Amino acid sequence: MEFRDDQIQRYARHILLPEVGGIGQAKLLNAKVLVIGAGGLGSPAILYLAAAGVGTVGVVDDDTVDLSNLQRQILHTQASVGMAKVESAAASVAMINSDVKIVPHKTRLTAQNALEIISGYDLVMDGSDNFPTRFLVNDACYLAQKTLVSAAVLRFDGQLSTFKAHSHGPCYRCLYPEAPPDGLVPSCAEAGILGAVAGVMGSLQATEVLKEILGIGQTMAGRLLIYDALSTAMRVVKINPDPECPLHGPKAAIRDLSHHLAPKAH
Repeated sequence: MEFRDDQIQRYARHILLPEVGGIGQAKLLNAKVLVIGAGGLGSPAILYLAAAGVGTVGVVDDDTVDLSNLQRQILHTQASVGMAKVESAAASVAMINSDVKIVPHKTRLTAQNALEIISGYDLVMDGSDNFPTRFLVNDACYLAQKTLVSAAVLRFDGQLSTFKAHSHGPCYRCLYPEAPPDGLVPSCAEAGILGAVAGVMGSLQATEVLKEILGIGQTMAGRLLIYDALSTAMRVVKINPDPECPLHGPKAAIRDLSHHLAPKAH
């Protein structure tokens, strides 16, 4: 593709990188990334994806901006309080980069809509804050044959991995076969979080998304990054595909998203 003069100036630091160059920047401008959640992780990720020139960024979130969000959700401002997060995201991105199209999905991701929404994108970034959504996104990405970059944060800790189960790698279920019992793992609202930790992990997610689009570096597929902010330590551990995985193992039982449907009342 041919770049406008203002695009050459805007993306000059990318184009200078031999691993990116003009061809890589064109890939970014043509890419479509879906971000699940415009909260602590989604906020920095969306800002960096927009600044990088990712052409289309879909945002799934049914929540509105609350004053308590502003401690870590840097996508939003005081003026955004009470506004839908997807609308606030669109407004913030519009001020950063007019090359980027934000597609707002003001809804909760469900078994009924997940495949339809995800199928319209090249890659998915999960910044959700609960286990049911993480399992749903994982299963939907496998069924739709999409790469998933997933992260989680709590208190002073973060985790990140990339899942490509459709390319014979492990999935989220290989790491966590099932959700922990209710109440065992507190939410950020219950246990708290240092806001900048969400910024670190969301920025790492954005980096991994850009690497996947560009096809550069070492993927985080098959690896789990663990971040401890209090000791300023990171370590990476290997994740192997689980032969008993119900999603993509030899005896896989999950063929669709029907197991995510809420049971009907009798």
